[in-house]
Amino acid sequence: MRLGVLDVGSNTVHLLVVDAHRGAHPTPMHSEKSVLRLAEQITRSGDLSRQGADELVGAVESAKAAAARLGCEEVMAFATSAVREARNSAKVLARVAEQTGVELKVLSGVDEARLTFLAVRRWFGWSAGNLLVLDIGGGSLEVAMGVDEEPQLAESLPLGAGRITRTRFQHDPPSRSELVATSAWLEDQLAGLAKKVAKWGEPDRVVATSKTFRSLARLTGAAPSASGPRVRRTLTDTALRQLLAFISRMPSGELAHLEGVSGSRSHQLVAGALVAQGAMRALSLGELEICPWALREGVILRRLDHSNGADDTGAGLSRRFGAGEDR
Repeated sequence: MRLGVLDVGSNTVHLLVVDAHRGAHPTPMHSEKSVLRLAEQITRSGDLSRQGADELVGAVESAKAAAARLGCEEVMAFATSAVREARNSAKVLARVAEQTGVELKVLSGVDEARLTFLAVRRWFGWSAGNLLVLDIGGGSLEVAMGVDEEPQLAESLPLGAGRITRTRFQHDPPSRSELVATSAWLEDQLAGLAKKVAKWGEPDRVVATSKTFRSLARLTGAAPSASGPRVRRTLTDTALRQLLAFISRMPSGELAHLEGVSGSRSHQLVAGALVAQGAMRALSLGELEICPWALREGVILRRLDHSNGADDTGAGLSRRFGAGEDR
């Protein structure tokens, strides 16, 4: 089965096409992005601007055409914080559906956390034990924890890298006072999260996912993407602290030239690093392991879980060994 996933995020509209079936590893076949920065096109009144809506319609139409050209049997389309928080989101979604035929499902922050957790759990398996997952997006920070595929804790906080950049920084690069004030503010914002996580015990494995964490790990010495997804990559608190001292002095134009940093996200790299550092400090984490799977893969896996693939093994066992039946 060839599936398409259309992710309308705060920075990009991303189409991922995979070949997959239930019980198999989803194989990426195609990926393309349109950089819209929708979160930056929210007006003072809280609406997504007319220009932002126009660009969204165009990007969705383009992605739909690409999915059809690539032979996708189904396209799962969803939107996250930028569209979710726009005051006119219902109107924008209706327009997208009317003009493109694509119905975008708006995911809640908690759903983002749950689906990302599912992807990470499947990647690392049951041996990961009590799993703690962190994901920094453009608009929010998702945290999930648990021993099963459904997390016991799923939280979404408005601490995304793009949001922090827009609301806390007035200079590029940020001034020293902005960095100090933002770090102190993040410490206060994350204090409650630490108490919630502690309730579920010590994690056996701590994992980070998302472009922000991958970029930070690459800049601190992790293997490049060309080395493949199965190479172990980590981000340590010591390396992150040293990296912050370096990148916080660089304007976004220079950051965009660093390996592993995309031009569309360079302006929010420092804020993302501050959020990562704040979360690691709040949760007393010395090291994070990077997972290549995240929200989009979680959406695919959940869809495959509900497919009608031929699998009667369980049914056959149920017939042979009924509840309470002696064997």
